[in-house]
Amino acid sequence: MNARERGILAGGIALGLPLVLAVATAWVLHNFERVERRIPLPPGGEAAADPLYALRRTLEADGRPVAAHDGLQPAALVGNPRDTVLLLGDPARVDAAAAGQLLAWVSRGGHLVLRTPPRGGDPGAVPLLAALGLRQGLRAPRCEPLRVPRQPDHVEFCRGRRFVPDAARSPQLRWGQEGHGLAWARWRHGRGHVDLLADMDFLGNGPLREVPHQALARQVLAPNYGRGTVHLVRMSERLPPWLELLRRGWMVWLPLLLLLGAGLWRHGQRFGPWLPAPVAARRSLLEHVQASGELLYRRGHHELLHAALREAFLARLRRREPALHALAGAERAAALAARLQLPPQLVREALQRPGDRQEFHARMRTLVQMRNRL
Repeated sequence: MNARERGILAGGIALGLPLVLAVATAWVLHNFERVERRIPLPPGGEAAADPLYALRRTLEADGRPVAAHDGLQPAALVGNPRDTVLLLGDPARVDAAAAGQLLAWVSRGGHLVLRTPPRGGDPGAVPLLAALGLRQGLRAPRCEPLRVPRQPDHVEFCRGRRFVPDAARSPQLRWGQEGHGLAWARWRHGRGHVDLLADMDFLGNGPLREVPHQALARQVLAPNYGRGTVHLVRMSERLPPWLELLRRGWMVWLPLLLLLGAGLWRHGQRFGPWLPAPVAARRSLLEHVQASGELLYRRGHHELLHAALREAFLARLRRREPALHALAGAERAAALAARLQLPPQLVREALQRPGDRQEFHARMRTLVQMRNRL
């Protein structure tokens, strides 16, 4: 291909490529439409830790005063008889004294909302439920249909245990079947009201987005709605710190656990036969010498071991200091003491035959020290 043909090809590409891109752009714009879609993100921060966060913000947006509490403190809740107290948690954790304060406040006009205990079979042992006249055992969970006009059908109270009211104290409002127990009831208590529900799942952050759950929540809070403050009390049972660490810190402890397992596998014993392999025959001269020395020591032949070490020291002295080796008796001991910087008496005793075991250990130790310094 010559230069003229290459120029024609390059010009054709330069003219055709914009045309192809324009046609492709027109086709995409004609067949596709840009739309926006909202993707709900998982809750974070306070919304992740507070199950009643959405209810609190909804009431605030409606202009209703709201107060959130961690744990039940009756003295801080029973001031205004026009308020509403919603207990989220097991009512069995409310003792008799706190139950008496709450019910006395309800009798002055307050509104108390609570649920049935998630466990335990005798409602008479729960002070708040005993005050409502509940004596029969709680029934098994059962769903109740909830129908709101122009909204999809719902079922509620599927996980909470139902209750049977006392015939002598019939509730003002009831929802459920007598044979299977009630899922929601409202009693008149003095000037106030007490609402008992099988569960409060519909008040959670996620379910409260749906209109039927909003309507049901509005009905539950109806007696004192708009008259006073709504107190949202969270009585959730806190887990021990180590269980909370296991539940929330798995991103840290799981890799560490895998790393520990890999280290144990790397340095641990491999799978193999139950019995170890037989020891092979060895011919180590050092082992034989050590074994013979231990035998002589056990048999009490200390003088032989001392003589062997003394001869080894004198052999090294002959090789390295011939002039000192040529001396004898006290002269050799004095010269060795000056050369090795040791007391003359200690050197003289080390070269002599030991008597008992204590002298043997002391003179052997001195001979080793003299040999190392030579």
